[in-house]
Amino acid sequence: MEGNKRWVDGNLHHPDRDPDRRQLVAQTQEPYGVVLSCIDSRVPPELLFDTGLGDLYVLRTGAQAVGPVVTGSVEYGPMTSGTPLIVVLGHQRCGAVEASYKAMRDGATLPGNLQAIADALRPAYDQAVRLDGSDPVDTMTRAQIRLTANDLRSNKDLGPLVKKGSLAVVGAYYSLDTGRVEILGGAPS
Repeated sequence: MEGNKRWVDGNLHHPDRDPDRRQLVAQTQEPYGVVLSCIDSRVPPELLFDTGLGDLYVLRTGAQAVGPVVTGSVEYGPMTSGTPLIVVLGHQRCGAVEASYKAMRDGATLPGNLQAIADALRPAYDQAVRLDGSDPVDTMTRAQIRLTANDLRSNKDLGPLVKKGSLAVVGAYYSLDTGRVEILGGAPS
């Protein structure tokens, strides 16, 4: 979050981005966090948290949609090297959420494999419809973040790590307008 404050303020440090760091992490890595983010080109986790080479495992899928391969990839750091943090990072004006929302609302099918994203977002859509907020796409985005973080927090492999306090699974929302990351839940105390 300190890196995000630097991003918002424009006071970037650009840490761990030089040949010395490249040499240091060439043989092994110990990232301190996993970020599951959207594919959106405006939401690069390494930049908006002002981090560098070897600091984060980063996975990006449309609207943070998950399946077994993505979940396994998220589990990799915590389960193999004790990475203590997972951040599920959604964002303002998510195109994947908007397309999925409109398709479900209208009873339409998205083309190609885009429908798989909409299918994965169905629980978030159902929650957004129940909540009936003023901006249903934003409500659905926030629901998707929370649902994904909750699912990871309670899955059979990560749940025990969360329970013993060696792993935090945090839901977060990125504002495209301000650059600020807002924690929605799961932050360690």
